[in-house]
Amino acid sequence: MALCVMCACGGKGEKAESQTKEETKTLSGLKPSDFVSEVDGKPTALYVLKNSQGAEACVTNWGGRLVSVMVPDRDGKLTDVVLGYDNIQQYVQFPDNNYGALIGRYGNRIANGQFQLDGQSYQLPQNNNGHCLHGGPKGYHAVTWDARQLDGQSVELTYLSPDGAAGLPGNLKVKVIYRLTDDNAIDIQYEATTDKPTIVNLTNHSYFNLSGVPGSTITDHKIQINADTYVPVDETLIPTGKIETVEGTPMDLRQLVTVGDHIDDDFAQLRYGGGYDHNWVLNTKGGLNTPAAKVVSEKSGIVMEVFTNEPGLQFYAGNSMSEAGDKGKLGVVYPRRGALCLETQHFPDSPNKPEYPSTRLNPDETFRSTTVYKFSVIK
Repeated sequence: MALCVMCACGGKGEKAESQTKEETKTLSGLKPSDFVSEVDGKPTALYVLKNSQGAEACVTNWGGRLVSVMVPDRDGKLTDVVLGYDNIQQYVQFPDNNYGALIGRYGNRIANGQFQLDGQSYQLPQNNNGHCLHGGPKGYHAVTWDARQLDGQSVELTYLSPDGAAGLPGNLKVKVIYRLTDDNAIDIQYEATTDKPTIVNLTNHSYFNLSGVPGSTITDHKIQINADTYVPVDETLIPTGKIETVEGTPMDLRQLVTVGDHIDDDFAQLRYGGGYDHNWVLNTKGGLNTPAAKVVSEKSGIVMEVFTNEPGLQFYAGNSMSEAGDKGKLGVVYPRRGALCLETQHFPDSPNKPEYPSTRLNPDETFRSTTVYKFSVIK
């Protein structure tokens, strides 16, 4: 992957522009100039979104990543609630950490990297225990999207995923709009069309820590997921094909539960994932008026609600984050379980599980999906 930092390899005009941008930091302490680069021949940048309440979100078009989200805590102090890096070089160097990334063409796992569509077999990259995870190593998290800022509160990202990329059929045109709303929500709108039958499962892989305490874990966060059932997996995290009740298990998150209370219970599903890393079958049934999930930090008083029209939600508790820690924004070291992810989605391995909601997209159809991460404080 070729990376060219503009201030190092651009012309005088580019240097001057970079130096001008360096003079303005975002509320989260980011320098936009640290995201001005060129990756695989396409320019990268940082797009700053601000709302009428003083909140701020920053997005880079490399990997379509949500880099920072500044929202008020119970005392009105603006707090960054997502993990990430403060320069484009680190994102490119460590793409599979997936901080804030757009994920596709198929989020989550496909068993053995194989599936059939209309009688034809397709082989995808096998980048996770012999399976395909998040579209493979060159998924949408590791490409440069075309970007244009629509207004002060929204940015549009587009990407043409070519026929045959990662072994998948069809030229897929993808559009994603990030919007920071005036009620302190990150509204993500996904849209895609194809010229051949294909499969699509798009999501966002933001890592959330609501505490406002740099370098802390999320085991003290409380979580609620609006789901009576979940998708059990095997030892390699591929769904068994069953859908099981959460009743009487550590997977029952229908009421607010402290993440750390049962994450290390001697329960087979938690052993397989090293903690929570599963798809819950949402009760919301595509409705956007009822929260699919809720997370609360009593330290900061920040509350995050998730709304989506997707049928599933992957709750990942940062179990595979490095024990040694990862140096992120402003030099903060992120520990194991230093954040959690709530990835709205269709179910893992759906192309091989006809009993699951279909992820097929035909040429005469448009894929549309909505996810909203809404922030408030404990009342």
